[in-house]
Amino acid sequence: MGLALVVPGLVLLVAACGSSGSGSNSSSNNSAPAVNLKHPGGSITVAVAYPSPPPALLQQFTKQTGVKVRWVNVGWDDLQSKIVAASTAHSYFADVTDVDWSKTGEYYKLHWFYPLNRYFAISTLSGQMPQLSSFVDNGQLVGIPMDASFMVSTMNTKQFTHAGVTKAPTTIAQYTADLQKLKSSGVNPHPLNIPLQAQEGLSTYWYETTAAFGGHVLTAQHKAAFTSPSSPGYKALAWIVHAYKSGLVPPGNINMADVASLTSNMAHGMTASSLSEYSGDLATIYDIPSNSSVVGQVKYVSTPTASGAPAPNLGNPDGVGIPRTAHNVAGAVAFIKWLDKPSNQALWAGANGGKDAITGFPLPAQKNATAILASSLHGKSGIGDLSQLLRDSQPVFQNGAPPWYSQFSNAVYTNVHAAAAGQESVKAAISAIAQVVNQNAP
Repeated sequence: MGLALVVPGLVLLVAACGSSGSGSNSSSNNSAPAVNLKHPGGSITVAVAYPSPPPALLQQFTKQTGVKVRWVNVGWDDLQSKIVAASTAHSYFADVTDVDWSKTGEYYKLHWFYPLNRYFAISTLSGQMPQLSSFVDNGQLVGIPMDASFMVSTMNTKQFTHAGVTKAPTTIAQYTADLQKLKSSGVNPHPLNIPLQAQEGLSTYWYETTAAFGGHVLTAQHKAAFTSPSSPGYKALAWIVHAYKSGLVPPGNINMADVASLTSNMAHGMTASSLSEYSGDLATIYDIPSNSSVVGQVKYVSTPTASGAPAPNLGNPDGVGIPRTAHNVAGAVAFIKWLDKPSNQALWAGANGGKDAITGFPLPAQKNATAILASSLHGKSGIGDLSQLLRDSQPVFQNGAPPWYSQFSNAVYTNVHAAAAGQESVKAAISAIAQVVNQNAP
């Protein structure tokens, strides 16, 4: 893979006719406005669930484009609520904000974001962005990938070795036994990281665990595939709940979100493994001395499965888009181009030793950026392992996220949390989640 520093696919296209729209659901009001991208100027608000890049780099962008950036870091779940509230009220919230892989179908249906086809060529981008299809619905580019996140498993190899475990487990049964060994030997009293707060990170943990047990949570027709006790989804939820109740998971994790559990627990050796977390955490969290006490100890491993066969690491990329209520569309387009520039993407992912990294940023969205990152890290921080695991990455849903994904995920994390907390049984949790699917599935 070469180290070309071109910005692939960021091409201004000739647009189809149509008005810019004001947030209505009318399909005739569905095109993006024409903008001057040579001298955008003005100011923009960027609201995403990542911390800001270093101020000096944002200042460089302002110097290049004349666009001043107000970066607002909002927790993922709170951010989704703010997007819904602003879009429903047709009020200004931000010029650039999150378009998650799971929201593409919903946002396409509701027309809350401008289609970006006018500013970016799908045919060119698709060759450089492996997860671009997660942001396309019916030919419309609802968002641009900000990263190439997918779910991975990690192990603190130092702690596992101290407990006498010298080989990464390939099966769920062996993985569970190894975790019990860490616990019983006193190496780590609560070795397993599962973020059990009722938020999106718990939903994605269940999806990846379901894949590890050999299946999907929904069928290709978006029907519930987890209601039978013999199904992978049912077994996965039962495994999560049992892991917490048996003490493998720290008690405090019942009210801990995903990023907090990684930066607080995993990064300081309080947990030793996560079956499901985010690609890129080694370079942006664990291997940065100022943020971590486990530098060089955590490794990416193949996700253990029920059968022992390789698991599909499920993709969950975040993207960015432009709400229809944006005040500065030209500035927003210029910013998205800058944000996704390969050399910048490599920096966000820790290419220069973490100096300009964005905490928790996964693998870069573009192949060129991953090549830059690999060259800069010289094979460190598991970049080779990530490249291998990415080849087996698959979408969470076989035919894309359903337009009612928000209701589904809310039911998932609410009921998985409740089951772990002992507020309901696994059977009741499964039934409650299935009810939401049955109410919404066609």
